[in-house]
Amino acid sequence: MLASETHRTSLEKNGFTIVDAVFSKEEIAQMLGIIEMADTSKSTFRKSADLFAIRQFLKEIPEINPIIFDQNFKNLIQQLFGEGYFVVKSIYFDKPEQSNWFVAYHQDLTISVDKKEQLPGYENWTVKQGQFAVQPPLDLLEQMYTVRIHLDDTDENNGALKVIPGSHLKGIYRPAALDLSIEKEASCKVSSGGMMIMKPLLLHSSGRTTNNTKRRVIHIEFSRLELPTVLNWAERVPH
Repeated sequence: MLASETHRTSLEKNGFTIVDAVFSKEEIAQMLGIIEMADTSKSTFRKSADLFAIRQFLKEIPEINPIIFDQNFKNLIQQLFGEGYFVVKSIYFDKPEQSNWFVAYHQDLTISVDKKEQLPGYENWTVKQGQFAVQPPLDLLEQMYTVRIHLDDTDENNGALKVIPGSHLKGIYRPAALDLSIEKEASCKVSSGGMMIMKPLLLHSSGRTTNNTKRRVIHIEFSRLELPTVLNWAERVPH
């Protein structure tokens, strides 16, 4: 599969694009089978009535890597992003059939790193279950991409992302300043086996599930920039 010029243009202008049929039904079934066999007792696994999530997904379930990172996927990433991009974060989300989990409009402003260091431009440090996160300089965020592999058909009835096209071009944007009577809103409908690709600075939200249908997504973040020598990406995975 080749990324079209339309995909590249949409990604840069609107901050997102949707690529259909990246993975076959058989490949999706393989992925789900591997995930279902995973040991869920680890600290990187989060379970609640509204959400099941696996942090550091590609590290925790490495046997899924060859299915995702086949030559087709690698070619697509290179065509859309350019040379030198590598994985820096991965999460698996399972939004169950009756989930009331709602996420308001926000930007993805933090990265996962191996430790805390006081550095110029790195702020708003947090740590959760031993995982350090920090907001890096704007130029680093501007050059990142996020890939969301959809394992289920997803639309506005089971928590598809809503986004504000072009909002990634405005820098750090306070969601409280968002006026939906002025801004254009788009719902990102994605079929099973397809991908939504977005810029982390794109304003996005996720609604509640209303149709008793699962929404399972593999979220992978990419960068091509190295961090200051005292810091390392917590989940760097070369491919």
